[in-house]
Amino acid sequence: MAVERVVIGVDSSTQATKAVAVGLESGEVLGEGRAAHAVSTGGGKESDPRRWWRALGEAVAATGHADRAEAVSVAGQQHGLVALDADGAPVRPALLWNDIRSAPQAAALVEWLGAGEWARRTGSVPTAAFTAAKWCWLREREPEAAARVAAIRLPHDYLTERLTGAAATDRGDASGTGWWTPQGYDSEILRHVQLDPAWLPRVVEPGTAAGTVRGHGPLREGIPVAAGTGDNMAAALGLGLARGVPVLSLGTSGTVYTVARSRPQDPSGTVAGFADALGGWLPLACTLNCTVAVDRIASTLGRDREAVEAGGSAVVLPYLDGERTPNLPCASGLMHGLRHDTTAGHLLQAAYDGAAYSLLVALDDVLTAGGESADADTPLVLIGGGARGAAWQRTVRRLSGRPVRVPAAGELVALGAAAQAAGLVTGERADEVARRWGTARGPLLEALPKDSEALERIADALERAGGLLRTAPGLPGRD
Repeated sequence: MAVERVVIGVDSSTQATKAVAVGLESGEVLGEGRAAHAVSTGGGKESDPRRWWRALGEAVAATGHADRAEAVSVAGQQHGLVALDADGAPVRPALLWNDIRSAPQAAALVEWLGAGEWARRTGSVPTAAFTAAKWCWLREREPEAAARVAAIRLPHDYLTERLTGAAATDRGDASGTGWWTPQGYDSEILRHVQLDPAWLPRVVEPGTAAGTVRGHGPLREGIPVAAGTGDNMAAALGLGLARGVPVLSLGTSGTVYTVARSRPQDPSGTVAGFADALGGWLPLACTLNCTVAVDRIASTLGRDREAVEAGGSAVVLPYLDGERTPNLPCASGLMHGLRHDTTAGHLLQAAYDGAAYSLLVALDDVLTAGGESADADTPLVLIGGGARGAAWQRTVRRLSGRPVRVPAAGELVALGAAAQAAGLVTGERADEVARRWGTARGPLLEALPKDSEALERIADALERAGGLLRTAPGLPGRD
């Protein structure tokens, strides 16, 4: 019997690198590997890119199929600032997407150009997450490090370059920097932030290779390396996502997005007008606090994460890392509406509700920003680490009023990267590969009646607490 051909997809996320070896024809996951990262604690979220590189080698080797792979692709966490010197070495640890210290720089960028013009040019209004704001923070706060910079990369760019020697990125991940437009890098924005365009990678066309593997590590020399992309774009590929189907991802952060027909331009900043990895668009709303924040509250309450109780009057806004949607980078967590009969289970359920609220409220904005229908009968695709949790599933169904589909496939970001790699071998579009593999199949959970009372309670608490959430003390880097 013939041995099936293999491709490898890599997901370099905030907490770990995960790799999957996938059968080119069947889509069967033949082997998996994982290696942890180290992330600093506190408001400043940093990680050593050299550890990502070691983790990539460890995770790929652990799949057991590295020597058979015919192509590889790397997807990675969006927005992170990897600043390199002339020798290609990091001048400091990478600033990650959830590092909120660049909030003042993001506000200054918006003031300079105006929210409407940012949305028109780049599709998005910068927040602390965006690479442009992080570069401005580095120039202002660590000028000696900034003076040594000779190249700027995103996390997936850095790893692709280590594999191939080529400075390359893709349109999807580049669209989260704050300086990319559909026409290319914006020269006026680059001048304003004092960034030399020669420091940036070329943007590779969808479906083409960034280069080939150089002779080191567990992969065979000379196999093609796809352009890669950002994690949300890769998950969309991994699902073979059709236009207008909404996705809710429950991970360290929460995201809601869809593949859209038209380019989003939301001057409110709620919807980021990202490009996808194929030539289309991926309107997206993102929160900083999702599964990790809820798990932290469960731990503080001394309860298992599934030990929720229905009812109660409490509202919990679990903004433990500041927040991006709504744009409250200075915020901290808040509990409101406690009574004598409030239980720990009520508080934990309220934390789930508070984490899901902003994403579900933004769902219609995401769909309409991309020119798609907000049909409430369309199932919401639930993915990410929280998607299989019963409390998360019930919370999303209760607050959205939608049916929910939970794909059986795991590691969708890595699968999306594997589909990119497969496309290099077969000539197919990556989403077509994923649909052929059947990655989106999974149980459909029926809709629950929409809990409008809970939604109104959270909205009221947000409005009343606005001053507190905008000025919470202890934000690092504001001295």
